[in-house]
Amino acid sequence: MWVFGYGSLLWNPGFDYAEKRLACLHGYHRSFCMRSIHHRGTIEEPGLVLALDQQEGASCQGVAFRVELNNVEGTLAYLRERELVSSAYLEVNLPITLTDGDVVDAVVYVIDETHDQYCGGLPLAEQAEILSRAVGGRGPNWEYLHNTVAHLTHLGIHDADLQWLDREVHILRGN
Repeated sequence: MWVFGYGSLLWNPGFDYAEKRLACLHGYHRSFCMRSIHHRGTIEEPGLVLALDQQEGASCQGVAFRVELNNVEGTLAYLRERELVSSAYLEVNLPITLTDGDVVDAVVYVIDETHDQYCGGLPLAEQAEILSRAVGGRGPNWEYLHNTVAHLTHLGIHDADLQWLDREVHILRGN
């Protein structure tokens, strides 16, 4: 089984994997389009977390994790508990392209555009304001952004919007 990571799975997969490779998912883009009321915000002051938002012609660079057959059941249970906490994500199997050109099916968590937590299309400046101040059960929202950008950079993946957000949030926080 393959699992596609594009946000916190990049730096905190939380499951055992046999192989990790760069990969691309077509038809979706990485976006802060999900309000976080658990992990990086609260019901009173929601934060934002990344999700894969469907968009024609888009693509998202990320990481594919290959899970051995004997770990599939446990990995899926872990991911479902982690990713489906509010049902704003949908678990789907989609083809991803590995760096060597091979195409494999992967478990992917995409945003449910009909869910109350969906907030696609927020201006970047508004995203930066939210990211700079929200805090949830897993810590500050800015930390989630910074860790993701740092790991994307380490992997050689350029995401202009996230890099801009990281710089802007740094300024807004005054450090």
